[in-house]
Amino acid sequence: MCPRRFLKRAIATAEKAGLQIKAAFENEFYLLKSNSDGITPTDDTVFASTLGMNINCAVIDDIADALTAQEIQVERYYPESGPGQQEISIRYTDALQAADRQMIFRETVRGVALKHGLTASFMPKIFADQAGNGCHLHLSLWQGGENIVPDSDRKGEVSKIARSFIAGILEHLPALMALTTPSVNSYRRIRPHFWSGAFRAWGLDNREAAVRVPSNFAPPSPTHFELKTVDASANPYLALGSAIVAGLDGINRGLDVGEPVAVDPGILTPQEREKRGIDALPSSLGEAIAQLLNDDILQNALGAELAQAFIGVRRAEWEAMKDMEIEEEVKILLSKY
Repeated sequence: MCPRRFLKRAIATAEKAGLQIKAAFENEFYLLKSNSDGITPTDDTVFASTLGMNINCAVIDDIADALTAQEIQVERYYPESGPGQQEISIRYTDALQAADRQMIFRETVRGVALKHGLTASFMPKIFADQAGNGCHLHLSLWQGGENIVPDSDRKGEVSKIARSFIAGILEHLPALMALTTPSVNSYRRIRPHFWSGAFRAWGLDNREAAVRVPSNFAPPSPTHFELKTVDASANPYLALGSAIVAGLDGINRGLDVGEPVAVDPGILTPQEREKRGIDALPSSLGEAIAQLLNDDILQNALGAELAQAFIGVRRAEWEAMKDMEIEEEVKILLSKY
């Protein structure tokens, strides 16, 4: 029933198929201060504001130093869209180490913020009228030390095996979300037009698709893909392991992901989405749990005991919190996530 052992099993299955998986979690979080009015953001600046950087410089520098001291390479930082919201990206690595680093990252950010008298929260949706916190999962496929995501024959295209892996993720995504977006609060973030992947679709540089394939500024390109329906309320071992299981199923079945979607699926009519095989993803944890209960591939990979325990806990949370307003959720979940 150990989640880390589950990820190790998924990695071993991939290696039997000749594949190595590399990954990184891309975290967003809010820095908050407490006062007589409750919690408020540390600043009220806009996206990528230098003022936001200056206001939060001391805590961000200490977080970066603490991560570096733990041999976790910080690649990028900037203030995100919400007031007091931050994004710090760390370098990709082998799948197991990526999940380990995600655990270290969350604990480090929260611990350093606390030393500064602040609360750092990765809760998916803290403020109803502000941006939510995602934790996009970036993945790449390797064989013999070579990245096999780019198509060697078609510049700028995705290889056949990567297309099948992405197809597997999309095939299982409604059920997968019970593991990648597993809190009641998660589904307040996943809405059309918010770059959160509310529709089951993939696209090249399409931030509204659930799976985005970003282009690089220089070849080779593309070199990885991004699952957007992930947040930091997820257990990283379960989220990454189940994504690998879903992708491998796509490879085993020879699935093809079809044509990429170049527009925001939310602007298409229901008829257009149906014609292109695009459907809305679960809008609640209850829906995602129901999908997982009907997904034999994911349940079998988890194993009966782990699946039963996970579903039991999440179903209890859903039943207890499904009718709550966001303010009640924040009181319960802010310190948890």
